[in-house]
Amino acid sequence: MKVVSFKICPFVQRVTALLEAKAIPYEIEYISLNNKPRWFLDISPHGQVPVLITDNGTALFESDAIAEYLEDAYPALVPDLSPEDRAVNRAWSTLASKTYLPQCSAQRSPDADALAERSASLDKAFDRMEERLGGGPFFDGDRVGMVDIAWLPLLHRADIMNRRACYDFLGDRPKLKDWQKVLLSTGLADKSVAPDFEDAFSAFYLSDQTFLGKGCAVKGCSFGETCATDACC
Repeated sequence: MKVVSFKICPFVQRVTALLEAKAIPYEIEYISLNNKPRWFLDISPHGQVPVLITDNGTALFESDAIAEYLEDAYPALVPDLSPEDRAVNRAWSTLASKTYLPQCSAQRSPDADALAERSASLDKAFDRMEERLGGGPFFDGDRVGMVDIAWLPLLHRADIMNRRACYDFLGDRPKLKDWQKVLLSTGLADKSVAPDFEDAFSAFYLSDQTFLGKGCAVKGCSFGETCATDACC
């Protein structure tokens, strides 16, 4: 099984995190989205990652479809859910995947006005999840499930922004922050990305072309610093 990937793509991380959670062996091949190879365009109808090439050689595209395949073809993460609960989980997972691009856009904001405008849909999704989360520690209780995996890329990136740019996308949402802490403690975030992911991510989203990269959001912070002092945070 192989995953075709662009290194900092959240849609890819959702797939690789699910593979890691299910302990499914896989290979990964990184491509440049600015110079897509012909073989990739032949198997990806819209020319986007991720693509999962199954053990049978079938090329699957769209992260929602790939996640559903992996859940159906391999033992379920939370096997005792009712059909109704599974449908609810698919809906909450879809909300996450629909929020990946708004988060990417917000992170690339060139100024404060753009950041506020682009964060609006991200804030709405975070507010809805804050209201939905229960006693945890995971979405379905004490086991990592499909919703946890779908939201992991969002929460992972929010953590990087908080540490490297001193900007808290999660805001005053205590249940969401507790969930983030628990998910990151599983190690799935680190296992599902390349060893140099955080540097590659920061080079793109915290460059001198972005509001957060220039350290404009929080006085005293700049790209590459770890937010670890009261003056910064």
